[in-house]
Amino acid sequence: MLFSSSHRIKGHRVSEPYQLAGKLSDVYTLPSGVIHQDGQYESLGHDILLRMQKEHFWYHGRHRFLLKSVKRFARNRFPIDSSPMVVDLGGGCGGWIQYLSRNLLWRDAEMALTDSSLNALTMAKPLIPEGTRLYQTDIMDLQWSNRWDIAFLLDVLEHLPEPEKALSQIYESMKPGGLLFVTVPAMQTLWSFIDEFGHHQKRFVCKDFKALASSSGFRIVDCRYFMFFLSPLVYLTRKSTNTSLDNDEKIDKFVRKLHEVPPVWINLPLKLVFGAETPLGHHLRFPWGSSLLCVLSK
Repeated sequence: MLFSSSHRIKGHRVSEPYQLAGKLSDVYTLPSGVIHQDGQYESLGHDILLRMQKEHFWYHGRHRFLLKSVKRFARNRFPIDSSPMVVDLGGGCGGWIQYLSRNLLWRDAEMALTDSSLNALTMAKPLIPEGTRLYQTDIMDLQWSNRWDIAFLLDVLEHLPEPEKALSQIYESMKPGGLLFVTVPAMQTLWSFIDEFGHHQKRFVCKDFKALASSSGFRIVDCRYFMFFLSPLVYLTRKSTNTSLDNDEKIDKFVRKLHEVPPVWINLPLKLVFGAETPLGHHLRFPWGSSLLCVLSK
């Protein structure tokens, strides 16, 4: 079934250029198709991602910090009894949508998950709430207009050669007054082979978003670093291993080890330390951190 012009979703009239990928599929895609860019994000990494987003201290800390920001900035515009249209762009296996839905910020939100990988969307199905729409999308060619009230772009922008183009596409897809929450790796001083392994283009600082917001049309609502308490550990780990790992085989083995959930006696203390940044990191601005959260408004 093709929605070539518009259709209604719970009272909303929206432009919808997507169609079901097949008769037995519940994934919507563009008629021209979408190609997953494996060079930017490897499909083979989704099984690792699925395990990490369940238990890894980093995902718990990021989700907790991000949720506090959503409550601060989105609740004023979209109260609990409203039905905002919410999308996680490039959301992989659906970990954030699952976490967000469990916290019941809105009684009747329209939820959607997008990714260029059908593999990731398929793996997300058992996790996400019933009724969540699945879209296979190209973030450089979304083809939506005035579609979303709240959007998330979580650790995606660093993979893209043209981040300003991606943000321009998202700007067009959002309704006036809509909010976009972006997280990215921060501080180029932390650059290492781990970034190269992850196909990152760069690490960001807050001032980067002034130019990105200006070029795409967004207005910055908030921009702040997080994962501050653990940033010395990140720095020392990366700098020491940069010199000790002297061949591709060692690097590959080490990076894959980093992407495993640590033993509980390591994971739990790190989870507690990272978790302590919320709400503290929203009352004061950390001077740096290994990650950055930017809230943008259309």
